[in-house]
Amino acid sequence: MIKKTNFKQTSFSIILILFSIQLVNAVEIRTNVDRNPVNINESFQLTFTANESPDEEPDFKPLNKNFEILSNKKSSNSSWINGKSTKSIQWVLNVMAKNTGDIVIPAIFFGDDVSESIVLSVTKSNASGQNDQQNELFLEVEATPSKVYVQSQVLYTLKFYFSVQIAQASLTEPEMADALVEKLGEDKNYKTNVNGIAYMVTERKYAIFPQKSGKLTIEPLILTADVVSQSAPRFNGFFRQQMTKTKRVTSKAITLDVQAAPGDFTGKHWIPAEQVYIEESWSGDINNMKIGEPLTRTISLLAKGTTVAQLPELHNEADIPQLKSYPDQPVLKEKKQADGLIALREEKIAYIPSKAGSFTLPEIKVPWFNTQTKKMQVAAIPAKKITVVAAAEGQTEPTPTNTEPRLEEKNTETVKTVETIANPFWMWLAIFFASVWLITLFFLVKKPKQQIDDIAENSTELKIKDVVKVLKKACQEDDKSATKEALLAWGEIKYNQHSLSSIANQCGAELKDEIEGLNQRLYASQSESWQGENLFKAFIAENKAKDKDTVCTDELEPLYKV
Repeated sequence: MIKKTNFKQTSFSIILILFSIQLVNAVEIRTNVDRNPVNINESFQLTFTANESPDEEPDFKPLNKNFEILSNKKSSNSSWINGKSTKSIQWVLNVMAKNTGDIVIPAIFFGDDVSESIVLSVTKSNASGQNDQQNELFLEVEATPSKVYVQSQVLYTLKFYFSVQIAQASLTEPEMADALVEKLGEDKNYKTNVNGIAYMVTERKYAIFPQKSGKLTIEPLILTADVVSQSAPRFNGFFRQQMTKTKRVTSKAITLDVQAAPGDFTGKHWIPAEQVYIEESWSGDINNMKIGEPLTRTISLLAKGTTVAQLPELHNEADIPQLKSYPDQPVLKEKKQADGLIALREEKIAYIPSKAGSFTLPEIKVPWFNTQTKKMQVAAIPAKKITVVAAAEGQTEPTPTNTEPRLEEKNTETVKTVETIANPFWMWLAIFFASVWLITLFFLVKKPKQQIDDIAENSTELKIKDVVKVLKKACQEDDKSATKEALLAWGEIKYNQHSLSSIANQCGAELKDEIEGLNQRLYASQSESWQGENLFKAFIAENKAKDKDTVCTDELEPLYKV
């Protein structure tokens, strides 16, 4: 019994001794803040100081419940005073409180070592968005107009005022449910005076397009800035440390009254805008179009205060069998200005007539809603009359059918042409034109050769580009007849050849095979299918390989997009 008592006493003594040794060896870790109380929208420094290396690195996760950790730095300092070595290790955190009131900064564990806990008082800040002259920095926001139509433009302006030096700052973007938001241009910086205090101002603008009617709210913006402290630095010298504190300010929320499109708007596409303008241009004379030769029409629609996605298709498919149209991919652009967006839609259409006569293209109308006058308006291009003339005497008009003239027919036409010119009247007329041509040639010879070559090359280049667009469209649609007409137009410009077989003889093996294959299909049964993809690929490959070719293949999109 005595032995058991002695054993218990001995064990207790050993535990007590070990615990005492642990207390003696525990690292002291002090906790302090640079000020108390603090503002909820201002950062403060939280410092943990150890007199020697603790058991492990600290775990700061318990702080995340009531505080936001903005930065974390560790430093150490050793010194030798009166023959005694001292060491100090610091963890300096830049933090911001999430709530107001008396908040406990909890004990932080450094392995087996632990810091002390302290109580911090967090106070409320001044009301957001107010121009209080005591504020070092604040935000102002404005949205105009506040009462708008769905999908119309709202100009949202932010102004950031500050009277202190700022090391860096970050700002959230405007957020609004069911809306498109676009930043407009670069920020503006200027000086102003508010209640006798000089401020620097950074101004930023956005265009907002609500996509839904009803009451919609633009959420407050939050600015977080590192403000340079005006207090004296901790030490002097060349390596003077710049002290900062982080501040956070919030703008006011703005609610918009978004109305649906008015019932009296009768347009097919809802286009709310400040201004809308439409125009057209042609690559040649529409009163003197030639059979088989393409002419390009460019239609441009310009709108201020709307997005390019709201602009409608402009080309009307004219029901004119003798006038085939081949629209190109539209060009869509947006320009961001300080007063809003400007949207552009541009369409190019190539027209190829197959018969002489006069034809009328229908009127193009674009109804839109003027957000300034609150009325519907119409931008329009009036109906356009074009005139197609027959081919000049001695030239063969392109055949609109799927079959080429037989060799015997071509020879007959040639004989008839010669016999016609042999007539005395036509003979003198031919002599007259020959004389004019010789006089023109005389003056052209006086021009620098390079200039003449450039003019001819540019003219040919434009024609070939138009023809290639038509060829691409025909191949995409697997249209044998249209592909043939485009190849005939290309061959006439490129090689002065007027039949598929003669054009094929001027081309490389791959393109030659494709053209001859097309020629055979044209004579075959109409029900036999044909695909133009391989022909267009061979055409592009053919022209890429020729250095002097004028077809600019890098401007062409793939025939079939992936």
